[in-house]
Order: sequence, then C-alpha cells, then structure tokens
Amino acid sequence: MSTGHWDEVYAAGDAGVSWAQAHAGPSLAAIAATGVALDAPIIDAGGGSSVLAGELLAGGHADVTVVDLSEQALRLARDRLGARGAEVEWVVADLLAWRPTRRYALWHDRAVLHFFTEPEQRTAYAGVVRQALAPRGFAVMATFAPDGPTRCSGLPVRRGSADEVLSLLGDGYELLQAAREVHVTPSGGTQAFSWVTVRRRG
Repeated sequence: MSTGHWDEVYAAGDAGVSWAQAHAGPSLAAIAATGVALDAPIIDAGGGSSVLAGELLAGGHADVTVVDLSEQALRLARDRLGARGAEVEWVVADLLAWRPTRRYALWHDRAVLHFFTEPEQRTAYAGVVRQALAPRGFAVMATFAPDGPTRCSGLPVRRGSADEVLSLLGDGYELLQAAREVHVTPSGGTQAFSWVTVRRRG
C-alpha cells in the first residue's frame, strides 16, 4: 500500500469510502465491553478519517492515538474535531514499519488488517501488535469475513474468520468475544466483517 494511493482516496473527503460510518457503534461497544479505564492509552491502528477518536474523547477517554499511512485521512479526522483534535496523538506512519515508543492498554483495528494480503505482511502486523500491546491489554479487531468483499478501494484484500485472526496473532492471547457484523456502506451496499476481542496474557 502506498501513501499516494490513500491520499488520493481521501482527497475528496471520506463520504465515499465504503467503510465510512457516521457512528462507530460496533467499535465503541466492543471497547466498552473490555472495561478498559478511561485514562488508559488506546490506539486506533489504520484509523484513517474514522469518527472513533472523537467518540472516544466524547465518552471520557483521555489518551487516544491514531496511526495511519495517509496524512490526508488524519487531517480530515482532526479537522472534524476542531479544538479537541489537539487532544489526540496523530501518527503518520506505515504501520508495518512503525515502532511503538510506548505500550497501549487497547489496540483497535477495524479497517487495515484485510489489506495485508501477503504472509510476510501479516506476520509483521502480528509483531507490531505484540510490541504495542501491554501485558493484559486488549485487542479489538475486525477484518472482512470469508463472505466479505474481495477488493476494497481498488486493492485486493484477504478475508478471514475470527479463528484465522486468532491464529495470526499466535500464542499469548485469550479470546474474549467473536462476532459477525454486516456493515451497510454509504452507497447502500453491504460488507461482512469478522470481529474478535482478545486479551494478551500477562
């Protein structure tokens, strides 16, 4: 994935991207179910222009980071928040090459894992999760389900079940919840997602 591709995707705003949500309901529900503290550090991996960061702030969460390849996408999310945008840490980085400088109590990913189609990319992704997530920390992850799209934003994707996500993460995680969601896109289509919530063992 290239920076230029994603900046072009977001150049006209985010209303046309298929995964866009007016409200990050499934993510917020899964995060709330973990019971993570309001002052605990949360990272939204591949968050793009998602409304999640703002909704976490509105819910009282005080330590939110968003990392994404596209500066354009992050600018859209920050501008939407106005003055509160300064309360979020925005990181422009290639997630697979990024090296966290701290550990997080919760890792959230709704829209990036399925774009990593090659085995080495997926292995690198699992390694970044391990580096970023504190012991006993939570990961809330969604990826296109086995009956989900085969392409998204002009790129091929890799679909997967909850079991496949768990296998990718490897040993050291406890499954807390697995679920399926059918997302209705802004154009009225549907996308099936597999969701998992895990806790890293201490």
